[in-house]
Amino acid sequence: MTWRREVFDAGADLVFPVLCGGCERPGTRWCRRCEHAVSDVPIAAHPRVDPGVAVWALGRYRGPHRHAIIEIKEHDRRDLARPLGTALARGIRVLAGWGELPDADRMLLIPAPTRRMTARRRGGDPVTAVANHAAPALGRRVHVAPLLMTSATARDSAGLDARARARNLRGAVRVRACGSPTRGATAILVDDVLTTGATAAESVRVLAENGVDVVAVVVLAAA
Repeated sequence: MTWRREVFDAGADLVFPVLCGGCERPGTRWCRRCEHAVSDVPIAAHPRVDPGVAVWALGRYRGPHRHAIIEIKEHDRRDLARPLGTALARGIRVLAGWGELPDADRMLLIPAPTRRMTARRRGGDPVTAVANHAAPALGRRVHVAPLLMTSATARDSAGLDARARARNLRGAVRVRACGSPTRGATAILVDDVLTTGATAAESVRVLAENGVDVVAVVVLAAA
């Protein structure tokens, strides 16, 4: 019955209060202020390791951007994939309107590589989840292609500088499958946080070797 559901939900809110994923405002999972903040126009990023293509971010890694990314990655806030996906789709549309993206017949959103164990621990890859929500909003020509993975031999890149990250990732980013449906495709590499650019650069290089033309890197936030 409806009243029982309302009583249950009210009790659950007392034990596990609903908080905004961007600012922890109570009573909502995603407030309008945070929605507005992450839906601002993209900004150009200039990583220390140049991937050879334009790099864009939805914002800086602070405030709602930072908090939402931490929540979806580390605290299992899968509900944030939808608003972040909406923001990603809007950012890509803005870039297309600026002429920064080609008018391709088919566009792939390729999530940045992740380790299988990490994705399994998190109940799936958050970047892929965000891309999956963004793609339908961009039209039938846009598809998500989770082609990349990081081998288990690569060490955790936390604390490494740009050169060390690049060395660590060299040869560690691999393509799961890249046959005729993706060869010659136009793609956008999508990631959550841009730090040195080493992951983006290695990903773009590996994809190019497999016939995928990455035209831009778009991240949720730039550190």
